[in-house]
Amino acid sequence: MESTRGRRSGAERDAITVEIGYALFSAAFASAVVFGAVSGPALLFDLPEPVHRTLLASGTLLATVLFVVRTVSVLVRLGRGSGSQPSQPGRTKPDS
Repeated sequence: MESTRGRRSGAERDAITVEIGYALFSAAFASAVVFGAVSGPALLFDLPEPVHRTLLASGTLLATVLFVVRTVSVLVRLGRGSGSQPSQPGRTKPDS
């Protein structure tokens, strides 16, 4: 997203806001799924205390790491621009 003298247009600011929201929402959703999958058995079943603590800690750690990685990867993709998109909607090649 290039702009004149460092100023962004309203459309560019809106696009960035939407992209940040998407990054945070998708990261939160993926983290919740991973946390539930890893820690779910500890919350549903009566497991020995060391297993219970290990599953909860592992789920928390994996969910946190996934949240950060997902958020950063989406925002880095935003920073690179959208040069891979076709020039016209519905077209797969610029010469089609």
